[in-house]
Amino acid sequence: MSTLQESEIQAHIERLRKDKTVALDSVKQAHVWLQRKRNARQCGRILGDSRTGKTKACESYLKKNGQLDFSDKIPIIPVSYIHPKQECTSRELFREILEQYGDDLPRGTVGDARSKTLKVLRACQTEMLIIDEADRLKPKTFADVRDIFDKLEISVILVGTEKRLDFAVKKDEQVFNRFRSRYRMGTIPKDQLAQVVGVWERDIIKLPVPSNLTAEPMLKVLRKATGLPKKGYYIGLIHMVLKEAAIRALESGQTKIDLTLLKEVAEEYS
Repeated sequence: MSTLQESEIQAHIERLRKDKTVALDSVKQAHVWLQRKRNARQCGRILGDSRTGKTKACESYLKKNGQLDFSDKIPIIPVSYIHPKQECTSRELFREILEQYGDDLPRGTVGDARSKTLKVLRACQTEMLIIDEADRLKPKTFADVRDIFDKLEISVILVGTEKRLDFAVKKDEQVFNRFRSRYRMGTIPKDQLAQVVGVWERDIIKLPVPSNLTAEPMLKVLRKATGLPKKGYYIGLIHMVLKEAAIRALESGQTKIDLTLLKEVAEEYS
């Protein structure tokens, strides 16, 4: 078995700690849906259970389509993304948006904050605003989200779990009618688990020695820790288990993930 220098071990660990998105079919399809909404300047919801990849899909779309153009005095920001805090009021919503544009919330009333936010979004030619974990918005805050769409005619996308976000949106008929369109991020089907794990080992884990994670004993362990056969497997859990297993392997001087180590990590998620 090959050995690694301490500097090599640390380099691998730092690489693994950084977020990286793989262009799985589910992510590509979400990007197509987002682009269609952006082109049509329409609103919608991205729904799915926790750990199905909703946030990663939106973040990767932002990376691909949110490049800033500073050729003019006012930057062009085509796609913006915010992740509001719990119990987010209208004032906090405007603060979150303005921070993405390097601007500050003005002193004064909520109306002043609303006016400045709309002005900044219009000046920066924003075409899409993505609001992750949108169920965190207070009921009255949804009215301001609705107004951003109505007044600027930009695409506003709400992201969240189906149960929580639907409950929040359907409280206001006018909000629900604007956000009827939805895209569902699902789990990984049983027959695709080996393919996804293989992609993760090749493109994310990338240890010096192959771990053969698609071998049946390895998959058996992952099935138990990352989902249910009838419901599917959660890409977020697959990522968490494999990343942690890879880091533990490196820290113990191993150059691959062996079955014993995978079982040890997976047991904590089962």
